[in-house]
Amino acid sequence: MADLRVPSVQHLARNWREDSKKIANALVQLVLNPPQFNYNPLYGAIRDLLILHVPYDQIIDGIGRIKREEVRNNLLSVMPLVRSHFSGISPDFYQTVEKRFYPVGRGLMVPFEPPMIYGVSGQLYFPWFSFWRTNPIAKERLSLFVTLVDEVLMQDPDLESARFEILDFSCERGNASRTLKVIDAREIPRLAEKRKLEMLEVFAEGYFIALEELAGRSRPGQGAQPGKAPEADPRQPGLFD
Repeated sequence: MADLRVPSVQHLARNWREDSKKIANALVQLVLNPPQFNYNPLYGAIRDLLILHVPYDQIIDGIGRIKREEVRNNLLSVMPLVRSHFSGISPDFYQTVEKRFYPVGRGLMVPFEPPMIYGVSGQLYFPWFSFWRTNPIAKERLSLFVTLVDEVLMQDPDLESARFEILDFSCERGNASRTLKVIDAREIPRLAEKRKLEMLEVFAEGYFIALEELAGRSRPGQGAQPGKAPEADPRQPGLFD
C-alpha cells in the first residue's frame, strides 16, 4: 500500500482542517504527490556554522555541489538569513534532543524531535526552524503547534526554562524572496484544553480515514503486484521530511 507515515507535531498542525475528511484528503495527496526533497542539509549547515565555526563560504560551496538546481537554490536562499540571525552568537554548549512522542488519541502517537538546543550565558534556547517557502503554520494552527510543544517541553525539567523561538523562513505574500521572522512562542496564545482535544480528535479521525483510502494503493510510480508489496525507494524523501 502507499506509505502514510505518522506526521510530526509540526506537520499535524500544518495539515489540520476543521473537517476530518479534508485532513484525510490533504494527507492522501501528500502521499500520492510527495515532496521531492527535504531541508535536512540545512540542520547540518547550521550546526557547522554555529558550533564548528566552519567558514560560511565553505558551507555555501558544499551546498553549491548539490546536483539538482531547484534543491540547491532553495537551500541557498535560506543560508544568508541563517548567517544573519546567528551572527555574533557563540553558544556555551549545543546538543540535540531525544525524540519523544505526543499521544493524539485512538492510539496515534505523533513524534516530536527538536533539531537542537543551545545555551548562551546561562539562557537555554530552543529554536524551531520552519523552512516552508509558502503557507507556514499560522493562526489557530500555530497555537495548536505551540500548545503541543509546550506540553512536551514541560515534561522535561531540563527544557522547561528554554526560550522557545520559531524561525519562519517563508516568503511574504506577493514576494518571491524569503525573509526571516523570529516568533517568540511566549506571544502565541495557547489553546484551551477542550479546544485542543477537539482538534486532535478531528486530526486522528482524518488520519485513519486516509489510511483506509490508501489501503491497497501502490506507492507513487510503482505498479501493484498481486501478492507482493511494492518495495520502497530508498532515494525518496519521507512524506513529512
